[in-house]
Amino acid sequence: MITEQEMIIMKNWHHCVWFLGGVLFGTAGVKVLSSKDAKNCYTHTTAAVLRAKDCVMDTANKVQENCDDILAEAKEINAERKAKEDEAVVGE
Repeated sequence: MITEQEMIIMKNWHHCVWFLGGVLFGTAGVKVLSSKDAKNCYTHTTAAVLRAKDCVMDTANKVQENCDDILAEAKEINAERKAKEDEAVVGE
C-alpha cells in the first residue's frame, strides 16, 4: 500500500519530470525554429502570403471599380427617371 507521504513524493517527482521535459523540448524547439532551414521556410511562406495579398488587393480593386460604375449608372438612371416625371407633371 502506498502511503500519503509516498504519494506526495511521487506527485512532486512527476511535476519535476514534466518541467524538465518541457525545458528540453523548449530548448530543442528554439534550435529547430532558428535553424537555417526553418528561416528559409519562413521566408518562402512570407513571400507566398505577400503574393496572395497582392492577388486579393487586385480583386478588391476590381470589385470596387465595378461598384463605382454601377453606382454611377444607377444615379444616371434615377436622374433620367426624375426628368421624365418632371416632364409629365409639367405637361399636365
